Amino acid sequence: MGLIRVINPNSTQAITDKMAQSLAPYAARSGYRIDCVTLSKGPAGVASDEDIAQVAPLVAEAVGNDAEADVFVIACYSDPGLSEARQVTDKPVIGIGEAAVSTALALGDRFGIISVSDWSVARHAQYMMSRDIHARCAGDRPLGFSVADTQNADAFEMIEKVARQLTEQDKADVLITACAGMSRHQPRLEAATGAIVIDPVRAAVAVAISVLIAREAAAHD
Repeated sequence: MGLIRVINPNSTQAITDKMAQSLAPYAARSGYRIDCVTLSKGPAGVASDEDIAQVAPLVAEAVGNDAEADVFVIACYSDPGLSEARQVTDKPVIGIGEAAVSTALALGDRFGIISVSDWSVARHAQYMMSRDIHARCAGDRPLGFSVADTQNADAFEMIEKVARQLTEQDKADVLITACAGMSRHQPRLEAATGAIVIDPVRAAVAVAISVLIAREAAAHD
């Protein structure tokens, strides 16, 4: 049975727990093990270039020391340590940011991003310009609170407000919740807006599952 290791680069255990809960159906239906872990030495949230610099070597270390997992998922939309982790293993390492954008491009014409902060918006813009996909982005709007705040009981109200701005004003037909902490809100947000809502964590794990299925199929050819 294949093992997918989902690494939360921040130290907020509540986010890891919510991710594990949201991914339980994927494990049950695929038959693969999905193990979500927290980097206890990481910051409470990855919200700056300094945070990325701090967690990148921690992510690479966790991947390099893990001989058990078959596929790794870095569960932070900024994909910290993605390049570094790929250099220390020959196993697939998937960043949820890259997986979410790839999925959005496949499912709609113009996607909108629900970001945590202005810093996130600026970083996403740099990424999209470097990949020449900025024309497909209808808008990127910040919530204006921290990663940890996404776990608050009243967080959904603001998330829904920003989502409606992206669909009604910016005309996005696909939405990306650009923080692993928003993972649990995906089903409710999709029902509220009527738009396709991509949870990056689920998108990345779906890619990981497809990799394992393809390998098993090839082994039986």
